Amino acid sequence: MSIGSYTQQKRDGGMLTIQPSAVHVQALKEFGDMVPKAAAAAQRRAINKTIRWLRTHIARAVGKQERIAIGAVRQRLRAYPVTGGDMRGKLWFGINAIEASRVGRARQTGAGVSVAGRRYQGAFYKKVYGSNADIWIRTSSKHFNTTDYPDAAQGGRRSGYVEENDNRFPLAKAKVSLEQVRPHFDAWVKRADERLLEILTQELNFELQKYLKGTPRV
Repeated sequence: MSIGSYTQQKRDGGMLTIQPSAVHVQALKEFGDMVPKAAAAAQRRAINKTIRWLRTHIARAVGKQERIAIGAVRQRLRAYPVTGGDMRGKLWFGINAIEASRVGRARQTGAGVSVAGRRYQGAFYKKVYGSNADIWIRTSSKHFNTTDYPDAAQGGRRSGYVEENDNRFPLAKAKVSLEQVRPHFDAWVKRADERLLEILTQELNFELQKYLKGTPRV
């Protein structure tokens, strides 16, 4: 048993005997004792890797579909990796309308503001609230519409009133709807499930190889 697999050749052929060596037998015994812990470690890594994989692919898909900078989409994706013994990881995706100024590089023109292939006629790009500039329009403008400025349609939460040139004008902020991504949630879950199985197989194999090849235990 200690020599592992071996071959015997005779005049009319050869015989190959396949058996684990004493070292492998011991390694497998140790691995058997460690299976619960090793399996848990493999599962934890597989779930966390799948979450990162899914976050990357969702950001790319949504960015391409909605013509939004991938970085802006990633900010809407919040990962909750596996910690402790609870083998459940989560990925939260916020789909409230996103500020149009964040979907790309906004440019002020004489007719309004353009960003990522979108044009907001009659709008202006300016710091109004906070330290970052946004795309705004006066609600009295003939170019104002609730499709491009969804908060105004909800009433009450228009964006407030801003003093400008010693007068007060109601303003609305341009935003981009993310409602179109809702139909994709089921497809993303299916892809994540397939990917999880693939990675879990790899991670379980890694745990086994640590013992068969004598990799330092971690």
